Amino acid sequence: MGLNLFPPLKAKLPPFLLFGLVLLTLFVAALGPAPASAQKRVYLALDDHTDYFWTANDVTYRQTFRDTINYYMNLFRQDETNGVAPRLQNKFNLDGSFWAWEYLNDPAVTAAQRTEFINRIKDGHFSIPLTPLVLCMGAMPAEALIRGMYFGGQLERRYNFRIPLAVAMENQTFPYGVGAVWAGAGAKYSWRGVCGCATGVSPQHNTPEMYWLTGNDGSRVLMKWYRFVDAVGIGGYGEARTASTAVSFADTNIPFNVLGIFGKGGDDLATMISNWPATVQGLTTASRSVIVSNETDFFQDFEQTYGASLPSYGASTGNEWDVYSASMSELSASVKRYLEQLRAAEAMASLAAVKSPGFMSGRETARDLANINFGNYFEHDWTCDGPISRNARRDWQRSLVTGIRNYVTTLYQDAVSTLGQMIQKSGSAPRYFVFNPLGWQRTDFADLPYSAAGPVLVIDLTTQLEVPSQTITVNGQNLLRILASDVPSVGYKTFEIRSGTPASLPNAATVAGGSIENSLYKLVLTGQGRITSLKDKARADREFVGSGAALNELGTGADAGTLVVENQGAVSVTLKASSTSPLAHDTRITLFRNINRIDISNQINVNFSNVQTWRFAFNLTAPDLNHEEVGAVIRARYADQGGHYSRTSARYDWLTINHFADLSGAGNVGVTLSNADLYFMRLGNSGGPNLDTSTPEIKLLAGGQVDGNTFGVPSQGGDSSFLQRFALTTHDAYNQRDAMKFSLEHQNPLVAGVISGGSQYPGTNFSLVNVSGSNALLWALKPADDGISEGLVARLWNQAVTPVTAALSVPAGSISSAKNITHVETALGALATTSGALGVDLTAQQLKSISFIPNLSGGPDLTSPQSPSNLRTQ
Repeated sequence: MGLNLFPPLKAKLPPFLLFGLVLLTLFVAALGPAPASAQKRVYLALDDHTDYFWTANDVTYRQTFRDTINYYMNLFRQDETNGVAPRLQNKFNLDGSFWAWEYLNDPAVTAAQRTEFINRIKDGHFSIPLTPLVLCMGAMPAEALIRGMYFGGQLERRYNFRIPLAVAMENQTFPYGVGAVWAGAGAKYSWRGVCGCATGVSPQHNTPEMYWLTGNDGSRVLMKWYRFVDAVGIGGYGEARTASTAVSFADTNIPFNVLGIFGKGGDDLATMISNWPATVQGLTTASRSVIVSNETDFFQDFEQTYGASLPSYGASTGNEWDVYSASMSELSASVKRYLEQLRAAEAMASLAAVKSPGFMSGRETARDLANINFGNYFEHDWTCDGPISRNARRDWQRSLVTGIRNYVTTLYQDAVSTLGQMIQKSGSAPRYFVFNPLGWQRTDFADLPYSAAGPVLVIDLTTQLEVPSQTITVNGQNLLRILASDVPSVGYKTFEIRSGTPASLPNAATVAGGSIENSLYKLVLTGQGRITSLKDKARADREFVGSGAALNELGTGADAGTLVVENQGAVSVTLKASSTSPLAHDTRITLFRNINRIDISNQINVNFSNVQTWRFAFNLTAPDLNHEEVGAVIRARYADQGGHYSRTSARYDWLTINHFADLSGAGNVGVTLSNADLYFMRLGNSGGPNLDTSTPEIKLLAGGQVDGNTFGVPSQGGDSSFLQRFALTTHDAYNQRDAMKFSLEHQNPLVAGVISGGSQYPGTNFSLVNVSGSNALLWALKPADDGISEGLVARLWNQAVTPVTAALSVPAGSISSAKNITHVETALGALATTSGALGVDLTAQQLKSISFIPNLSGGPDLTSPQSPSNLRTQ
């Protein structure tokens, strides 16, 4: 979009600075020009860049996908009839797997056409990437990026071919961790072409033109990113728009004998060209052979020719168009919440499915839609400055979230109900299970849906001891909050409610005016919801709030409002601040008994149009920020300073924050901030290409159109309620594993459900999966997409900078077989078991997926045939 040739034009932002061209010291090799005597091979690839809900809406694009695919299949048949040489046969690249999704599910497409389409992918006439559309990946949680590629994995397994491509187009910035996630999903190749429009970033870059995009886990993807000439020239996303000019330029200026020039359609709605082979033939000379390309053929040739001598490179360039999703901040926040809820839903579904293999049956259509919606939500045209109205774009984004919500909430509710029906129960007293979706034993609060009158006490049926409890009101609902200790990994403990007077315990915290404290912390809260003091009692009352500053500070409004104790008891105490400054909002600070966490829940209660932030200014010297980006935990320093950020072609006013950011300082002391709902933060006074690493402050983006009214959805799409939650903990020296565990516990609360009684699971406690190996965390556990006969899928993330072997076991049984798989569940090979357990090798920082078949005592045989996922067959 935004090309001079394709009106309407996308407006341009004034550049922050003219970037100097600096040779990056991370390049480990340099390539000289190709020998003049060698004949060059130039691969010229057709595609039509998809600007979904920018150029056209879903109805128009669905027809365009169908018409384009049918058009080229007709050309393919003509080529075969006419005996055209393979080098000159028509080919076409679909720049997202969503093209295949729409075509295969289009009722206007016949079974014969679907069969022909799949066969044309298999024989190389069509190529598609794993990525569903062109995305703004700097905004994406790792699991959203993975789920968006799941349809590509289904195609691989259903039709027995592999998809080696992934794409990142047009947006000028690129996250550090994406390459490793792509590689884990099975991608081998990618190419970038930027727009050079609507940007404050220089489109010129100093990375090699061909390199191994390398992750911090050692994985790599072969990347093509030529020096930028124009959006419709070399280095852009329409390199082959004028084929003769592009070939001539590349022939002279790119120092390889194997060249790839990709992209014809640009912002055109449709690209249907019958004379492309003639164009290619006309550009062939004695010194160069020009080939009609499907892109994959170029990469295979280039890898074989140059792969051993290519440099490796990996660095983040921050975010730009990615940040425009904050113009609908609450809707975007809901995507994060549903991803976390899905973690619990799938973990409980795993328990349900291994005992009742039909549990997941009938959910396939809704599941597949939710998965691809997780990817498409971050489609790159959040600029919202094209022919399609902003209201239409807003409504489409909402429709994607509706598909996500319908699947996730239904699966969650059904899994809670089914698990409650599988756990043994005796007696008439109300019993509840408390389920831990995470892969380690933990102690946390749980809210039981119990509201009967009269005093009660709660018994842990494993220990037969009373647990601390209190009644609370949350969003108008009465609940019974308990402190659940030592809840096992991916498992549960059970609790019984008995009539009687509970043991007398002091409140979990005390409140005096704006001061709230427990055994660990003492905080001072203002009526506006600002934390002006945070003292750590374990560190001799060390103050963690910067001098004259505050934590959780919304904007710059007057410090006015009211304070009230909302809930208090033996488990937790919540102090609520209500203010209209600078926006109407409520802030709730909760402290707990025996839980080292400060919970902060903010609710903005009014629509807003301008940019709003939550400021956290800490009392730290020599601050060092580490944060979860996209599939990687990275250090916010320049690459030549031991960090992960590029000095050039970058924009650093808004960095990605997924589950956590950690600021640590001199003296081996720091703070981890868990972020449940937002996507971006500003480090200190960073702006444009400048990364401020000396100011111990971060501002989390509550929402807004960060580049003015031109880009994004105005006025938050009309929303007027925004839930934005954080949590804090202090610590000694920074530990990535501890920071990640802390944030996951905050964002994945224990799940409570009613036990109605059954026979499949014990009535006291149970753990389905255990992972030992101190730095390997269980990231996801789910029933395999192709049916429970394929077992369970586990994702493990090594949080260490060294390799580890994680021991994965089934405490109540054994593992009968296992496989290494891609993140999109395509098998890579058998994984050996030892005494019914697995040893999973992970490289440093690796996120890895495996599948395994558990053998539980008294459970069904999961290896019996099951129905595959619901993808329309030929």
